[in-house]
Amino acid sequence: MSSNRHLARTVVLQTLFQWDFLGKPDDLWKLVQHNLTDLAPGAVDDGFAERLSHGITKHLSEIDDLIHRLAPEWPLDQVPGIDRNILRLEVFELKYGKEIPPKVAINEAIELAKTFGSDSSSKFVNGVLGSLYKEMQTAGDVPIEDFKQIFEQANEAKNTE
Repeated sequence: MSSNRHLARTVVLQTLFQWDFLGKPDDLWKLVQHNLTDLAPGAVDDGFAERLSHGITKHLSEIDDLIHRLAPEWPLDQVPGIDRNILRLEVFELKYGKEIPPKVAINEAIELAKTFGSDSSSKFVNGVLGSLYKEMQTAGDVPIEDFKQIFEQANEAKNTE
């Protein structure tokens, strides 16, 4: 399933770039559907690409505000298009999607940046998402992978009583 999700994420990224480049002319999901048919025929993603598409468009202004706040030295329109859209995709997954652990979302972003971005893309993307992850931890927005640790600590506390 993870390779199907990676493929779906890649197609959504490519479509986001296209959508952004063209001035966001159509419904993102319609473009994603078209590109899935062309770029990943027969791929099964259990609706993952659709959830990403709808979620990103629903939260786009919040996502863009977060990116702007986390990288204030880079106005969003000056961030290279591929980096901007990798960040949009993975800020959504990290902050709103919650289907994968935060560290997986960050690793996916880095891999996408290495594949599609410039030499400095992965470092920039990692820095922005790392800052968001730290903010989420500080705010008590418990990442998925931390639930196991909290559960184990609670069990240890019970066992010592």
